[in-house]
Amino acid sequence: MDNYTTFVNKLTDFLVATTTDTNFTTVLPYIIDYAEQRCYRDLQLLNTVTTQTSTLSTGTRTFNFPSYNGTFVVTERINVITPASATTVDGGTRNPMLPVGREYLDYAWPSSNGSTVPQYFAMLTQTTVIVGPYPDQAYLVEVEGTIRPTALSTTNLTTLLTWYFPDLFMAAAMVAGTGWERDFGAQTTDPAASQSWENQYQVLLKSAQTEEAMKKFTGEGWSAKQPAPIATPPRT
Repeated sequence: MDNYTTFVNKLTDFLVATTTDTNFTTVLPYIIDYAEQRCYRDLQLLNTVTTQTSTLSTGTRTFNFPSYNGTFVVTERINVITPASATTVDGGTRNPMLPVGREYLDYAWPSSNGSTVPQYFAMLTQTTVIVGPYPDQAYLVEVEGTIRPTALSTTNLTTLLTWYFPDLFMAAAMVAGTGWERDFGAQTTDPAASQSWENQYQVLLKSAQTEEAMKKFTGEGWSAKQPAPIATPPRT
């Protein structure tokens, strides 16, 4: 496990840099952002999935996702809670909405006539949908999806990546860090440095993805087991 201080110390050691170098301190947030975004996209971490709730507006089909626990990057499911008097998700019944194209909603429900419990949604933006039919009441809505955790910094000393995947996070940071030092160019003194760290990142990524699949019960035979190549038939 790493924290902000240990991560920065290791990074400066690998890059032969110092925390007093203003060039390094200026580029450090960009190195961290590169490494985090890459790891989060590649791993699709179970711990980045969250559920947040908000309410529909009566007679209005546009719904903006809540963001009090983070902005949704990927939306996985949306449930409308009935009855409208329910103030909590567990105080009512979940009614899953199905994703469709906006054209279908525009054709099937061109106005608020026939308003009732919404059954479908179409994405407008990353954080906004339209629903159909139009809601006839202000129903509670449960949204589940992936968010981006708060970045590693002097005010956020640990993250999922520094806690569970410090080696992979460091390798990703070094891809960016060595590229920054050497401009990613073939004209530099050590053009292979960044590529070497890229190769190391790819090696570490495979085992991290396997472990993450096990957490989600999407491992071998849809289980939480590590793949066993010599086992026949596969585990179930």
